[in-house]
Amino acid sequence: MRIGELARRAGVTPRALRYYEEQGLLAPERRPSGYREYGERDVDTVHGIRTLLAAGLNSAVIAEILHGLPLPGQRPPGPTCPELLTGLARERARITRQMDELAEARDLLDAIMGAEAPSELIRSGRLRAAERTAAESVSAGGRPAAEGRGPRPPARKLDGVRSRAVLE
Repeated sequence: MRIGELARRAGVTPRALRYYEEQGLLAPERRPSGYREYGERDVDTVHGIRTLLAAGLNSAVIAEILHGLPLPGQRPPGPTCPELLTGLARERARITRQMDELAEARDLLDAIMGAEAPSELIRSGRLRAAERTAAESVSAGGRPAAEGRGPRPPARKLDGVRSRAVLE
């Protein structure tokens, strides 16, 4: 099948397919005319690529682990492919860190929104105390606290108000 047909069947644009080829994720045959020729297997490959992109993996990581993913009807992925497990474990840890950071940001917003005077909370420096309270409630709820975040960036001024925590 040609690029337009694969794009239609996989629900992507021809430009996306060319990008996947550039990244080494797809390797279509070439006709003597230079047109790309795709097979049925490429439909499933593109669906797998889209799923991994949606999970937050970038194309370089996908290129590393794509060969270890089974096609529909084949064996499920598992310990028989150590490279796949290593790559997925690394990406899972990255996603978990992002989720922890987003949970902290959400809890901070909740603390600000729940304050009687959010701007006073920010100005008075009680924001850090509210942040700690939110973090403690997150930890008590069973979710792990974020690790390895390193030092905080310097505070920034917006309209004369120190607002490091709001901008982080």
